[in-house]
Amino acid sequence: MDIKKNFAEIRADLKPKEVMEEANRCLFCYDAPCTKACPANIKVPSFIKKIASGNLKGAAKVIMEANPMGATCARICPAEELCEGACVLNDASLPIMIGDLQRHATNWAMKNREPLFQPGKPHGKTAAIVGSGPAGLSAARELARYGFKVTVYEKKDKAGGLDTYGIVPFRLPRTIPLWEVEQVENLGVAIHTNTEVGKDMQPETLISDFDVIVLAIGLSDVPLLGIPGEDLDGVLDAIQFIEKVKDGHLTDRFINKRAAVIGAGNTAIDAAACLKRLGAANVSIVYRRSEAEMTAYPSEYAFAKQEGIEFKWLIQPKRFIDNGLGHITGMECVRMKLADIDATERRRPVECENSEFRMDIDVVVRATGQSRYTSLVKVFGIENDHGIVKVNPETYQTSNPKVYAAGDVIFGNGGGEAMVVAAAEQGKKTARAIREQMLSRI
Repeated sequence: MDIKKNFAEIRADLKPKEVMEEANRCLFCYDAPCTKACPANIKVPSFIKKIASGNLKGAAKVIMEANPMGATCARICPAEELCEGACVLNDASLPIMIGDLQRHATNWAMKNREPLFQPGKPHGKTAAIVGSGPAGLSAARELARYGFKVTVYEKKDKAGGLDTYGIVPFRLPRTIPLWEVEQVENLGVAIHTNTEVGKDMQPETLISDFDVIVLAIGLSDVPLLGIPGEDLDGVLDAIQFIEKVKDGHLTDRFINKRAAVIGAGNTAIDAAACLKRLGAANVSIVYRRSEAEMTAYPSEYAFAKQEGIEFKWLIQPKRFIDNGLGHITGMECVRMKLADIDATERRRPVECENSEFRMDIDVVVRATGQSRYTSLVKVFGIENDHGIVKVNPETYQTSNPKVYAAGDVIFGNGGGEAMVVAAAEQGKKTARAIREQMLSRI
């Protein structure tokens, strides 16, 4: 088995003839519903018209102007639910392949390495960004274009956050988000990696040394399930597992293994697909609710089924079983049924009586959401709800007027969609609000 080949990008760029044919199918709608459906408000007809006329740099600039993560989002956005889903051609034939055209334009920009933007005229104001994921990089890029001197602090050894570490390589090769990082650095933004705020750099120092701070720390690892056996060898955290795969730590330890992934979101499907591509004999996704309540995108669900991943609905693990040598060999489960709708607006799962059974497995991956950096939020002394930072919805300003926040750190309790494109848009809006509030005094 060629494991590395299994992790090559699964979708190739369109051929030049296909690009022109697809671009010329566009109706270039004046009141474009595709643009309205894009959280970043990319002017879709504009960039497609530029592609059709051969102006690929212009097309890339339109895309990246609206979305600093435009190359990444061309690959991972649920286009069928956003821009392509709103295309007027859905009723007549097939929607324009907007995501593929966006990828083609940004691929040209990456290959030709032409600068797309310039830094703004300096005015002496400084900004610190904590976290270099989509929201942090987006805010950093825009602030640099507004003339701020920007410094980004990132605890990992590479910038890019979720895009660099948390999305499987066959969907998003690491070269893509690192090019987007480079676009930000080219504007004079200083990115300090291997620097953890709260450990290597204290929040009080940032608040003292900078005119404004943007908190864009994202989310942490998968929380424990709180059941016996989670410390056994073979019980993995989905976020850490995908990160190791993205780092190229591909091994043969999963070949012919029986694997289960707990959870039914997009990360769960990514983890399951990784296990399959690493040679697991069979991979099951185990979810305590039904198919109707799963949070993965429909396209992700369809992809998982094509990969041969089995779905086991209405099942909840109760205990991981030890082989006597510290390694997992099974999972004790119970069957569930759905009761009334709960706070998540989904039907609440409850245990069925006398429904215990055992699943024989060699590997299990927890993919039941992510925990929050609650302690770091508390150190900043800003208002929050169990780690979800409270912000002014118009300005993204926190309870400390000097501190703003964007991205997953403010997601939750109905606070928007947890998508890369949404985080990038929040970063842009945060930078815009900072400019309006701070530069109006100059």
